[in-house]
Amino acid sequence: MTLVSFLRSASPIALGVPLAVIAIVAMMVLPLPPFLLDLLFTFNIAASLVVLLAAVYAARPLDFAAFPTVLLLATLLRLSLNVASTRVVLMHGHTGTDAAGKVIESFGTFLIGGNFAVGLVVFLILVVINFVVITKGAGRIAEVAARFTLDAMPGKQMAIDADLNAGLIGEAEARRRRAAIAAEAEFYGAMDGASKFVRGDAIAGILILVINVVGGLAIGVLQHHLPLEVAADRYVLLAVGDGLVAQVPALVISTAAGLLVSRVAGAEGEDVGAQIARQLLGSPRALAIAAALVGALGLVPGMPHVAFLTLAGALGWAAWRLERRAQVAPPPAPAAEAKPAEEASWDDVVPVDAFALEVGYRLVPLVDSAHGGELLKRIRAIRRKFAQEVGFLPPAVHIRDNLELRPGAYRILLKGVAIGEGEVIPGQFLAIDPGGAGAAAPPLKGTPTSDPAFGLPALWIEPGERDAALARGYTVVDAGAVIATHVSHLMHSNAAALLGRNEMQQLLEQFARYAPKLVEDVVPKLVPVALVQRVLQNLLEEGVYVRDLRTILETIAEHAPRTQDAGELTALVRIALGPAITQQVFGPAKELPVLALEPELERLLGQSAAPGEAIEPGLAEALAASAAAAARKLEALGLAPALVVADRLRAPLARLLKRAVPRLRVLCHAELPGERTVRVVQTLGARA
Repeated sequence: MTLVSFLRSASPIALGVPLAVIAIVAMMVLPLPPFLLDLLFTFNIAASLVVLLAAVYAARPLDFAAFPTVLLLATLLRLSLNVASTRVVLMHGHTGTDAAGKVIESFGTFLIGGNFAVGLVVFLILVVINFVVITKGAGRIAEVAARFTLDAMPGKQMAIDADLNAGLIGEAEARRRRAAIAAEAEFYGAMDGASKFVRGDAIAGILILVINVVGGLAIGVLQHHLPLEVAADRYVLLAVGDGLVAQVPALVISTAAGLLVSRVAGAEGEDVGAQIARQLLGSPRALAIAAALVGALGLVPGMPHVAFLTLAGALGWAAWRLERRAQVAPPPAPAAEAKPAEEASWDDVVPVDAFALEVGYRLVPLVDSAHGGELLKRIRAIRRKFAQEVGFLPPAVHIRDNLELRPGAYRILLKGVAIGEGEVIPGQFLAIDPGGAGAAAPPLKGTPTSDPAFGLPALWIEPGERDAALARGYTVVDAGAVIATHVSHLMHSNAAALLGRNEMQQLLEQFARYAPKLVEDVVPKLVPVALVQRVLQNLLEEGVYVRDLRTILETIAEHAPRTQDAGELTALVRIALGPAITQQVFGPAKELPVLALEPELERLLGQSAAPGEAIEPGLAEALAASAAAAARKLEALGLAPALVVADRLRAPLARLLKRAVPRLRVLCHAELPGERTVRVVQTLGARA
C-alpha cells in the first residue's frame, strides 16, 4: 500500500492521534511564536476540562478505558509547552512580561497580582496538592485495585464457566464477560503506572521553574545588563506564570484520575454526580441535623452570623423538601365492596402446571425483576438452552410463592408432583466441593450442606469468604444460580414427561416450515401423532436428544408400513441416530472405551429376554451391582460409562439398569459407527 492510498483510506481520527504525538515532540525542538503559545496553552486548559468532565460522567471506570493514554499525552503536551515557553522566556524575557504570550502574562500578573513571591507560594501549594494529595492517593487506589482485580480473575473466570455450563449465558456473553475482566485488570494496571507520569510531571515542573528563575536572572543581569530588581520582576514573574499555567491543567487531570479510580459502581448508567446527589443528599435526617449544628454555630458571639444562618436555612429547607417528597404517595385504592359468594363454576378448575417452581417468602426477591431478581432471566436462558440442545421447547416454568414452605426453601413440581426440593440462603454463596477442595487447610468457614442438584458436599459461606473458597478450588455460586441449576438438571432428567401433545404438535408445525412434504407424508398418512410422540419420548427417556427430527421422521416413514410398534420403531430410530448418540456419549474421540458382557452371561440374558421370560432376580441384582462398580471405575478415570450389548438385549437391559445405574448408557453394536474403534475396558461377568 502506497502512502497516498493509506492517507486516503485512513480516517481523520486515525491520522490525528499520531500527528498530534509528532507535533508534541516537535514543540520541544522547534521555536514557537508567542501567539501560538497562547493558543496551545488555551487548548491545554480546555482539553484538561474535557477530560475532567468525561471522568465525571463515566458510569464505570472502563467507560473511559483510554484514560491512561490520555494522561500520558496530556503530560507530554504540558512538558513540551514548558520547554517551548522556557525557550521564549530566556530569549526574550528582557523585553517585558508579555514576551511569552498573553496567557503566561495573565497568570503572572492578574492571578497573583504581579507579586512573584505570592506566585511562588501558590505554585508550590498546587504542586503539593497535585503530587502529594491527589496523585499519591489515586496511585495507591489504582495499585490496590489492580492487585485485587488480578487475584479475583481466576474466580471470575470459573464463575463465567459455571454460568456457561449451566446454560445461564451463551458463548457470546461469556466472551464479553471474559473480555471485560481482562480489560478491567489492564485498566487498573495501566492506571497504576500512569500515576508515575504525574509524579514525574510535578518534579519536572519544579525543576523547570528553578531553571527559569536562575537562568532568567543570569541572562538578564549578565547578558542584557538589566538591574537585578528589573530582571527579577520580569523573569521570575514569567517563570511563575509559566509554572502556574502548566500546573492548573495538571491539577485538573490529576483530579480526573482520582475520580475515575475511586469510582464505585452504582445503579446502571449512574454517573458520579447522580451517585453523590442520591447518596449524600438523599437523607433528610442528615441535612436537618447539619442545619441545626450550623445554625448553633452561627449564634456563637463573634461568628459571621449572616453566613452561618443563611447556610443553616438552606440546609433546613432542603431537608424539609426531601422529607415532604418522601411522604408523598399515591392515595390508597378504595376498598372493594364485599360481594356475595358466587356459585362454583368451571372457571374454578385450574389446570395443573406442566412444570412449576414454588418458593418460600424469603426467596420472592430472587424472582422479582423489579428488585433486581435474576432468577426469571436465568430460567428463560435455561429453556432456550434446553430447546437448542434437546430439540423442543419445554413448557413455561410457572413460579409462585408458597407460605407452607420454609422461608428459604423451594420445590420443583412436574404436573403437580414434587420431583425436587432444596433450601438456599439469600445473600450467601454456595461453595461446592467438586472433589478434594474441602481437604484444604485451614477449613473454610460456613454452614455444611449438599448441592441440591447433584448431591455434592458444599458449604454456605458469607460473601467475604468467596475469594478464599475460589482459591481453594471450590465452585462458588449464588442462591439464584443454585435454584436455576437444579431446575435445569430436573428439566433434562424429565424431558420425556415434558414432551406433551401440545409440544409435539408445535414441534411438527415448526419443522413443517423447513420440510413440509416429509411431515405431510408421515403424519398422519403413515402413523398418528401419538405414535411419533411415543417414539420421541422413548428416546428422551434414555437421554437421546431429538434435534435431528428429519432422520427420525425419515426412519419412521421407511419402517412404518411394516410395523406400528413404538418400541421397535424406537430401536430402528436409535440405529439411524447412532453417530449422533455416539457423539453425545463419547464426544469426538475415535476410540470408544466401553463395557461388555461375558459371552456366557450374554447367552443367559438372551434366554431370559425371550418373550414371556423374565430375568432371574439374583442374576439381575448381580449384574446391576457389577455394572454400578464398573461405571464408578470409568468415571474415576474421566470416561463416560457405556455398556455395549447385542441388539436384542439393549432395550431390556436399558430398562433393568436405568434405576440401578442411571448414569450408565446402554448401546447396541448396530448403533456404533463403523469408522470408530471400540476398546473393551472391562467385561461384566455373572458374579462380578
